[in-house]
Amino acid sequence: MNTRKEKRVHEVFESISSHYDRMNGVISFNMHNRWRKDMMKRTNLTRHANVLDVCAGTADWTIANAKQIQEGSAVGLDFSERMLEVGREKIKNAGLNNVQLIQGNANALPFEDHSFDVVTIGFGLRNVPDPHCTLEEMIRVLKPGGQALCLETSQPENVLFKPVYHLYFQHVMPRLGQWFAKSDKYRWLNESTVMFPNKRKLAHWFEVAGFERVGYCSYAGGAAAGHWGFKPSEGAGRGML
Repeated sequence: MNTRKEKRVHEVFESISSHYDRMNGVISFNMHNRWRKDMMKRTNLTRHANVLDVCAGTADWTIANAKQIQEGSAVGLDFSERMLEVGREKIKNAGLNNVQLIQGNANALPFEDHSFDVVTIGFGLRNVPDPHCTLEEMIRVLKPGGQALCLETSQPENVLFKPVYHLYFQHVMPRLGQWFAKSDKYRWLNESTVMFPNKRKLAHWFEVAGFERVGYCSYAGGAAAGHWGFKPSEGAGRGML
């Protein structure tokens, strides 16, 4: 099942890479940039920080990380080379020289233990074959005391907002994909969103992976959520599923 999911998701993102940024703005009404900025306020990136952005896509969060640090390094990793090609062009246009984009697997990060001060992941956790494995990989490559930040779709809890939310993701959003991107691939966004857990369960997943001081916040009435957690400074044991 996970192999089939990985193959399908790869095909989706390879095919929509040229429309991805535009559609992100359309789907979220450009609020995703505001959410990311709010999440970044919850961490203290120093000038010398080394930051990894997992499922970097077209590198928006990677670029934001690079701009916040000056003498450290920002790395973006994604499994779609076509998405990374778009990101490399954006990095070139931004004139940044402290950024590296690499193709790789979020479930097997190609980095040594304790390599990064901060790890971010934006709207990618629901797309990986095994989210638990990705969270475990994120905490593995973090330095002790390092922080992980995750921005992801979620499940609204307001009984009045729920029907509007489901109507939008099931019917409106796929049609927007057809109109603006000339693609039916955006149906995957609805499928992956419906299957992904709410913010409380995702917070539990963070704790199971071994993160401490886990917190979360809601955006857009719960349609999206931000999560964060810290790697224990002295290597406390991980939880169990």
